[in-house]
Amino acid sequence: MQSITFTDIYLQLLLAMALGIALGIERFVAHKTAGMRTYTLVSVGSAMFVIVSKMVTVQYGLTGYDFHVVAQIIAAAGFLGVGAIFRTGQGVTGITTATGLWVAAAIGTACGFGYFRVATLVTALALFIFTFLWFIEKQINRARNEDDTATPLSPIQ
Repeated sequence: MQSITFTDIYLQLLLAMALGIALGIERFVAHKTAGMRTYTLVSVGSAMFVIVSKMVTVQYGLTGYDFHVVAQIIAAAGFLGVGAIFRTGQGVTGITTATGLWVAAAIGTACGFGYFRVATLVTALALFIFTFLWFIEKQINRARNEDDTATPLSPIQ
């Protein structure tokens, strides 16, 4: 494994930060609890775990890379996501936030490994999903509600 330069580390962390901010801005604009700071910290933190893991591998002359760290990043992102999901009287909320945090962790992980193009592409896809598909869902729900001529049943008391 090659040595890791501080220039590489700066680029990896700065891109992880920028991409986390991009996701977080959309969530902030959508009035979600997890916004810029949360998404950015998840992305940067994930990148840092990968970077430190790579540095230890190089420093101690270990052959290959131990992917246990990546597995733990995935588990930690899932743990954060569980805290974002709530059951309310109207149903379950926070699932998109939870999966968004999971994707932010994946983006940070990709940045930590130096896969900048993949991280940027996934960020663009996530922004498309957050915005365009939200619009499509809203249109479908609006059409569904307009087509529903039957009166809803009242709950049994």
